[in-house]
Order: sequence, then structure tokens, then C-alpha cells
Amino acid sequence: MLKAAVLLAAFMTLPACQFTAGQVLESPRSQLELRSMQTRAFDSTDRERTLRAIVATLQDLDFVIFHADYALGSVSGTKRDRDKAQMTVSIHPRGTTQLLVRANARMSAGPVVEPEPYQRFFTALSSSMFLEAHGVD
Repeated sequence: MLKAAVLLAAFMTLPACQFTAGQVLESPRSQLELRSMQTRAFDSTDRERTLRAIVATLQDLDFVIFHADYALGSVSGTKRDRDKAQMTVSIHPRGTTQLLVRANARMSAGPVVEPEPYQRFFTALSSSMFLEAHGVD
């Protein structure tokens, strides 16, 4: 029993991770609100075209792509600014006619919980997907 208590005390004194569960709980937004800001459904089942649009959108927003996995449907990029912004975007099928796109943004200070960066991303992505669907370069 003493051994378990010592181990527990040792783990409690270790430095915390950069992002802790407490940060989520302290967020002014609920998980449901945050997820609704981060997620949009698109009327498409073309994963490859959607992922290409995501890559192009992130690049248009000055992100440098450092990871793209078409098999998993995930793209990550970072900005070279003072805030060290990062965004990871993933896609998942929703039914037989839609794809769900979820963006997760972080700054050096922690997760982004304000709607503006997500709105900016999804507005640009919607435009990109519309133009690509209509053959406009």
C-alpha cells in the first residue's frame, strides 16, 4: 500500500503535459459548442478532392503543410508566426452523401476555443470546394 502511495505521489509531482484535461474543463465553451465550431458537413463523398481542397485552403491561409495522410483523411499544418498556430483537419464519412470535416486549431498558449479561426477556415474551404466542383482554378 505504501508503495502505491509513493508511486501516486511521484506521478503527481511530474510536470504536466502541455495540454491538460483541466484546460478543457476551464474552457468558457462546452465540448459540444467547441465541436460544433470545429465541424462542418459537406455534400460530397469525394475524399481525395476534399483533402486537396483542405490542403489548398490551409496553404491559402499561410499554413505550411507538415503532414498529409490521404488514407487516414488527415492534414496538419503550422504557421510561422509568433503565435505558432497549428491546425489539424480530418474528414470522416457521414452517411452515404456527405463528409464531415473537423478542424482542430492550437496556438502556443493552448487550444483555440474562439469561433473566428474556424469560421475563417470553413468559409475559405467552402469557397475552394465550390470553385473546384465547378472547374474554376
